[in-house]
Amino acid sequence: MTATAIATLLASTAQAQESKLDSLSVSGFIDMSYYSVEQDKGASVHEFGLDQVELNLAYQFDSKLSANVDIEYQNSDEGVDLEQAFLNYSLSENLTVKAGRFLSYSGWETEEPTGLFQYSGTGYAQYFYGYYQQGVSAIYSSEKFAVAVSVVNDLAGPQSTDSEHPGVETMVAFTPNDAVTVKGFYSKDGDVELINTWASYSAEKLTVAAEYNQAENSAFSGSDASGYLVMANYAFDDFGFTVRYHDFSVEDELGTVVTEQSSLTLSPSYAVNDNLLMVFEYRMDDNVTTADEDIFAIEALLTF
Repeated sequence: MTATAIATLLASTAQAQESKLDSLSVSGFIDMSYYSVEQDKGASVHEFGLDQVELNLAYQFDSKLSANVDIEYQNSDEGVDLEQAFLNYSLSENLTVKAGRFLSYSGWETEEPTGLFQYSGTGYAQYFYGYYQQGVSAIYSSEKFAVAVSVVNDLAGPQSTDSEHPGVETMVAFTPNDAVTVKGFYSKDGDVELINTWASYSAEKLTVAAEYNQAENSAFSGSDASGYLVMANYAFDDFGFTVRYHDFSVEDELGTVVTEQSSLTLSPSYAVNDNLLMVFEYRMDDNVTTADEDIFAIEALLTF
């Protein structure tokens, strides 16, 4: 083989490798916090540590087929975990299907800290939202309307492989303009029924949202749960401020309250730069079945 041929082969190989790298995107975050809880006439808790590290890999094979893999680390007990792994295939400009392990579409508040306007979630997602699921999903979306249907092994079972009695999650979404979004979800898995609805308005520096939920048998057999939230966030320059109020309750089949909470959250934030966000939170929990709590947190969220 001549020197010219070798040079041509090496250049061709390098170009092929570069093309593959261009199709791969990597993102993620590092999340850590200081967390303090003061219970009414009870013990106090003070903790500092790493909350979560996540690495997201996405590969675009062509204009239609892509794959996503999310890997996370939370603590030494749980270790490294495969959070999501799924394939996306675009059947048309508006219709996409995916298969594998993926996160439910439902819920105003996101599972990851990168999508929250404050440090904490309400704590009621376990009763009203779907979770990571294994199955197939299809979504049709247009400029102002979207519908989705997911058929999964379990609404909240990322490890579940039993598909004999699948659960179903449905979504209808409306976006009449760039500022307004309204979504409704109905999910059913055996005796478990979940209803989640939310609406948001986001324009310039202001975001406001409201959510209402109902569920049957999601906490345990015979349980009946309901809950809601209202929130507002205002951003100015590198600063932001969030106010959130939420309320939820869980009753057994006799109507006895098992869990009930109302909470007010105040959360200022400061973007140090494009990658580092500092979030501060003061939260007052009024618990009916357990002690009331005052919670203070400082979070450092680094995204890349």
